[in-house]
Amino acid sequence: MQKRNVPESIVIGVDLAKQTFDPSLGVSGSIKTFANDDAGFDTLLANLAGQAVDLIVMEATGGLESNLACALQAAGFAVAVINPRQARDFAKAMGYLAKTDRIDAKALAELAQVLARSPERDRFVTALPTPEQQALQALVARRRQLVAMQVAERQRLSLGHAAARKSIEAMSMAIRTQLDEVETELAKHIDPSSRLGHAAFQRARYRPNHRRHFDRRSTRVGAVVAPGN
Repeated sequence: MQKRNVPESIVIGVDLAKQTFDPSLGVSGSIKTFANDDAGFDTLLANLAGQAVDLIVMEATGGLESNLACALQAAGFAVAVINPRQARDFAKAMGYLAKTDRIDAKALAELAQVLARSPERDRFVTALPTPEQQALQALVARRRQLVAMQVAERQRLSLGHAAARKSIEAMSMAIRTQLDEVETELAKHIDPSSRLGHAAFQRARYRPNHRRHFDRRSTRVGAVVAPGN
């Protein structure tokens, strides 16, 4: 019987900024830059097609991570959102003293590898029940629709007749209100303790001057929500 080629699983670390995000596709893999918007999310998902992804780790960044995390969750990926200070402690423990987008992404990929291999993984990666994942998918889709409507109204405002301006502005405000409500619902899928930093992720314990001796037994995640497949 011919063996089927099964892709080797990878972990991903994602460094986020307001306009862009940089995922490290594996601990030793490539690091690319994507726009932090729906088009960028779609491009990343296209890049991940056919890949066996074990775990994706990103920092909580004041809500900037929510849309990307939810889009990945809705697509069926396991996503961990952690406190930035704890991510930085881990990076220092691994010898990453400089701080750039690419270094941060690689450090987060290494952290993802530690968490993915932890015997206590099931304690911090919780699968979303199917109905909840379907609800998340619906919210992600609705957000995309509202963003498209918002862009269309802005174009109409810039090109439309002055007589229509009041109506266009009122519609834009209504769309913005709905978009805020949907994004608030999406944010609930990311455990707020990641942003407050008071949950179960204990400070990493490691032996000084020993780069690879991060103590996995001390690893906890402040906030992880991961969809089932």
